[in-house]
Amino acid sequence: MKKKILFSVLLSGFFVCAFCQKPTMELTFIAENDGQYVSFDSIFIENLSQGCDTTLYAPDSVLSLEYTLGFNDIELSENTFSLSQNYPNPFTDQTIIDIYLPKKEHIELTIIDISGKEVEHYKNTLMSGKHSFTFYPGDENNYLCTVTLSNSTKTIKMLSIINNLLYTRQCKLVYSYYEASVTSLKSHKRTSGFVFNAGNKLRFTAYARTIDEVIGSDVIEDTPGISQTYSFMITEGIPCRGMPTIILEGKVYNTVLIGEQCWMKENLNVGLMIDGTVHGSDNGVIEKYCYNDNTSNCELYGALYHWKEMMHYNTAQGIQGICPDGWHLPGDNECTVLVNYLDGADIAGGKLKGRGTTFWDSPNTGATNESGFLALPGGNRYNHGGFHTLGIYGDFWSSTEYGDSDARYLRLSSNDPEAGRGITNKANCLSVRCVRDY
Repeated sequence: MKKKILFSVLLSGFFVCAFCQKPTMELTFIAENDGQYVSFDSIFIENLSQGCDTTLYAPDSVLSLEYTLGFNDIELSENTFSLSQNYPNPFTDQTIIDIYLPKKEHIELTIIDISGKEVEHYKNTLMSGKHSFTFYPGDENNYLCTVTLSNSTKTIKMLSIINNLLYTRQCKLVYSYYEASVTSLKSHKRTSGFVFNAGNKLRFTAYARTIDEVIGSDVIEDTPGISQTYSFMITEGIPCRGMPTIILEGKVYNTVLIGEQCWMKENLNVGLMIDGTVHGSDNGVIEKYCYNDNTSNCELYGALYHWKEMMHYNTAQGIQGICPDGWHLPGDNECTVLVNYLDGADIAGGKLKGRGTTFWDSPNTGATNESGFLALPGGNRYNHGGFHTLGIYGDFWSSTEYGDSDARYLRLSSNDPEAGRGITNKANCLSVRCVRDY
C-alpha cells in the first residue's frame, strides 16, 4: 500500500513538473527594401511539420512560441523506432499517437493515469512503418503512454483538459491507420490551430510595401531552436499562396501571383547544355542553350530553348512540356490575360521588367517590376546558331503555334515600357516561364 501511494505521489510530481511550465522562444521580424527598413503589413506563418498556420498583423512583429517535444526532435530514419508526442497536446475529447517501426515487431502499448492505474493496453505484431492510434480520455487530466518492443521502451506524457463533465468518461484506445513511409511522421495534417513542437519547420511569408509603395514580400523557411531575429529582404510581388517556391533539378524557383495566375518568378533553366553551333534533336534529353555558351548566363538569365524542345515535340497548346508537374507552358491567351491585367500592352512591359540596369541595358524605360514578375533580358539564339540581344530583349515563348513553322511569343525591351506580342520561327531559341495549372 505504501509503495502504491509513493508511486502516485512521484507520478503526480512528475506531471506537475512536465506541464506547469513549457519552454518558450521569441521570434522577432524586421524587413528592409533597397537597404532601408520598411514596415510589415502582415506575416503569414506556416508550420510545415504540423500542417497549421497563423498570421501576425502590424504593428505586431514578435511571435512568442510555447513548445513541446515532437518527432522532429528525434533523428528519424528508417532504422529508428520512434514514438511521437501526441497531437494535439493538451487535448479535450481525443488525441493521436503515432509510432514508427523500422521492422516487423511485437509491441505493447500501455496507458496509465496519474494514480498508476492501467487504463488501456494494446499488444500486437505490427509491420514496419507508421501506425497511428486515437486515444479517448477518461476523467483524469494526466496520462503516461508507454510503447515497449523486444529491446526498447519509449514513454510520452499526455495532458487532457476536462470541460465541466457531467458524466463519467471511459478511456478508449483505437488503432487508426497504417502508412509504410517514415516521412509521413513529420507531417500532421489534421492539426487544428497553431501548434509548435521543437524541431518543427516553419515558413514565414512577410508582406510589406517597398520604398516606392509597391506591394512586396519575402519568404524564409527555418527550424527555429532559440529566440532569434529574422530579416526579410522585401522585393516586388507576392508569392503564390501555399507554394512560394518550387524545386526543379535542385534549383529553387520563386513564384509570383499576378491576378489569378501563378507564375515562376525566374526564367527556366533545366536540361543539358549543348553548344550553340549544334541543333537540338528529339532524343529524350532536354537540351538547352546558354548565351554565348557560358553556363553563368544560364544561372543569371535562365536557359534558351527552341520551341519544339520546350514542347517535348508536341504541338498542343498549354501542355506541361519541360515545366515541372502541376505547371504548364503558357498559351498566347494566358500571356494576353497577363498583359491585360497589368493595364494593357502600352505599359505592361514596365510592370513586368526587373528594375535598374544591372541586367537590363540602359535606359530600361518604364521598369517598375510592379507585378513582381522580375523579367530578365536573356536575349535569344537564332536558328543559324548565333546569340544576340542579351540585356536588350526578354523574349518568352508561348505554347501557341502560328502555322507549321512559327509560334507566338511575348517581347519586353530595354528601350520602352511596352509588352509586345510577336511571331518567330520555332527554331529560334527564347526564354521560358511556366505557369501553374488551375
